[in-house]
Amino acid sequence: MASALRFFTCLVLTVCIVASVDAAISCRTVERSLAPCACYLLKGGAVSPRCCAGVSKLNSMATTTPDRQQACKCVKSAAQGLNPSLVSSLPGKCGVSIPYFSMNTNCDT
Repeated sequence: MASALRFFTCLVLTVCIVASVDAAISCRTVERSLAPCACYLLKGGAVSPRCCAGVSKLNSMATTTPDRQQACKCVKSAAQGLNPSLVSSLPGKCGVSIPYFSMNTNCDT
């Protein structure tokens, strides 16, 4: 009984460690990073330095494939109802290459 409990405890800890290593970026994190971009995404015009800092931060946080896939899904969800050309132009305006800032991107690939 005690060895089975130890085995189960080790198994649970292993699953938790693996899950935390592969954990994808959250939509809340994406939203916070892009919040300073709201004016640009709604009206166009100039992109603020704070907006570009958020875009750069998002790009540096989404380094793994699962992170980029999740960030892509979050961007597409948040961009519903916004001008798609403003959304897709944002990374370039900030000098950052982020291919998933497009409503046409398949986030699963």
